[in-house]
Amino acid sequence: MSNTIVIVGGGVSGITSAYLLSKSKGNTVTVVGKHMPGDYDIEYASPFAGANVLPMNSDADSRWERRTWPEFAWLCKNVPEAGMHFKNTRVFRKHKDLNPDTASMPMDPLFDRDPWYKHMMPDFRELEASELPPGQDSGCTFTSVCLNIPMYLSWLVGQCVRNGVVFKRAVLSELAEARHLSHTGRPADIIVNATGLGSLKLGGVKDTAMAPARGQIMLVRNDRPSMLVTSSTDDDTDEVLYVMQRAAGGGTIIGGTYDIGNWESQPCPNIAARIMSRAVRLDPGLGDGKGVTGLDVIRHAVGLRPYRKGGVRIERETLQDAKDGSSVQVVHNYGHAGWGYQGSFGCAERVVELVNEIRAAKGEDLSKEPKLFNYETAPGSKL
Repeated sequence: MSNTIVIVGGGVSGITSAYLLSKSKGNTVTVVGKHMPGDYDIEYASPFAGANVLPMNSDADSRWERRTWPEFAWLCKNVPEAGMHFKNTRVFRKHKDLNPDTASMPMDPLFDRDPWYKHMMPDFRELEASELPPGQDSGCTFTSVCLNIPMYLSWLVGQCVRNGVVFKRAVLSELAEARHLSHTGRPADIIVNATGLGSLKLGGVKDTAMAPARGQIMLVRNDRPSMLVTSSTDDDTDEVLYVMQRAAGGGTIIGGTYDIGNWESQPCPNIAARIMSRAVRLDPGLGDGKGVTGLDVIRHAVGLRPYRKGGVRIERETLQDAKDGSSVQVVHNYGHAGWGYQGSFGCAERVVELVNEIRAAKGEDLSKEPKLFNYETAPGSKL
């Protein structure tokens, strides 16, 4: 009999975990969640992402992004219906931000002068001084990908359904309730917790290291040839600047904010005005040389990134069900902050490894388990 697995959380982390787990004939997978792709709700972060690949983790913690990038690159080249395209990317640095004595906040490794990812991202090079916008001291450029999020999540759900995954709506107050939510009617052998920010209040988890990192953005119709990001802005320390064009006519995301602890769900008009002003100052062509008035806004939006002090949690534990005293194995996969998409396959791969540890301890033969990534298995696959 196959392993009965229930994944709690219908965001990118939960669905990617379902996709990789469902490749094994030894697993029967159900995804349960209050929200699913197609929903827009402040509790549901995934639809509000850009999303692209801008490596943010340190070299020591780079596994998640290193393992995700080749799969994204393969999908971009070989699966157009997944909703990705390659884009030139420009990362701009202010040198004061790189010095802990003068920086207004800790810097992501994205802005390192000698970044680990220079050997991973195609076409990496340092920018010439003539290529820098006013106010920027240095920078680098490389080729990355940008996703059309509605398309990508729909494609990802489709891959899961093709593999036999069943999606169910449910609202849980305790993680242990998931044990009884498999579409098979059997109690779950394993629960995967991919509830993101929900892990702060979900019974059986209640992880106080979790907090929202509020992101205010806007979606515009304007297109540009490059994705852009800067190490800081001249406004509040919780305000940031990035521009990314989604694939397949999905519009361009302009951001934004990274405000830890702020639960406000409604866009702030003053912040919106600063976001637009910063973007057209950095790249006047974005507004066709007309400044803010040249931006054709589709909508303003706010999402809450699932920030976790101490970083992502991907580990096993045994959970006791208070109702009947039984126990169930749990694999956690949450707390990705702002890099959930670009680390999604790497994190899901670790989920599979932890699930397989549980299966092996039960005496299962895992010698014929399938490889997980398309770029490793597809006939004549190209990268």
